[in-house]
Amino acid sequence: MGADPTAEQSRLALGLYAAYREIRDGLPVAGKFMPYRWRNLPNPLGAIWMAYSQMLDEFSSELANIVNDLTNHVHRLQAWARVVANLSDDEKMEATHEFIDVLATNAVNLPYVIRSRFAFASAHLCHQANMAKNLTDWKDDLPLDGEIWLNTTDQYGRGWRRYTRFKRRVEAIGASQYKESTLDFRNAYNHRFSPKFVIGMTDLVSRHVNETTGQICYGFGGRDPFDLDKIADLLATERERCYSAFEAFQILVREHESAITAFEEAEKAARS
Repeated sequence: MGADPTAEQSRLALGLYAAYREIRDGLPVAGKFMPYRWRNLPNPLGAIWMAYSQMLDEFSSELANIVNDLTNHVHRLQAWARVVANLSDDEKMEATHEFIDVLATNAVNLPYVIRSRFAFASAHLCHQANMAKNLTDWKDDLPLDGEIWLNTTDQYGRGWRRYTRFKRRVEAIGASQYKESTLDFRNAYNHRFSPKFVIGMTDLVSRHVNETTGQICYGFGGRDPFDLDKIADLLATERERCYSAFEAFQILVREHESAITAFEEAEKAARS
C-alpha cells in the first residue's frame, strides 16, 4: 500500500512551519509597538463629548493594532525569506500555498489600509472636537462613513495647528514610490492578476501602446515573483512612516484634548 499523500503533505507543512518558528524565534523584532490607553480627556466629561470619547478609545486602539500588525508582518516575512532561500521548487510551492501567500498579500496591502484608517479617524475626531471652538456654529455635516477620504479631513482639520503635519505624514504612507516598487500590487490584485510571491510567473502576455507609432503591441516573457526580503524591506520603510503618522495623530489628539479641557473649564465656571 502506497504512502498517504495527505499525510506526506502534512509532514512537509509541519516541517516548514517548524523551520520558520525556529528562525523567527531567533530573529529580533525590528521597530517598536504603538501604545494603548494614552488618552487624557477631562474626568468627568460633559455628555456632548461622548461620541468623541468613545471614538477616540476605539480608533486609537485599532490604529495601534494595525500598525503593530505591520511590525509583526515584517518580522514574519523576514523569517520566511530565510526559510525559502534553500528550498526546492516543490517545497517553495508548499510553503507559499500554506503560509506565505495570505501573509504577504495582507502585508503588502496594509499600508493603504492604515493610511485610510488614519484619514477616517482624524475626520471624525476633528469634526467632533470642532465643537470646542465654536459650539454655536458647529454643524453635524461630516459625510457618511463610506464617503470619508483623506481629503475629506481637510475641511474639519484645517483649524487645528497640528493637523498639517499629521496629514503630511499620512500622505507619505503608501505613496508613489511604494506603489511603483510593488508594481501597483493593490490594483493588480483586486482588478487584474498580481505578481506572485516566492515562486510563479505572471504577465506572460502584456498589451501596451507603442509610444512612437501609437499601435497596440503585445509583449511576451512574464514577470518574476516578488522576493520576500525585498518586500520586507519595502514594508519596513512603510512601517517607519506609520510610526511617524501615529505620533502625529497623538499630537493632534492632544491639541483636541486641550481645547476640550478649556471648553469644560469654561462651562464649569459659567455654571458656578
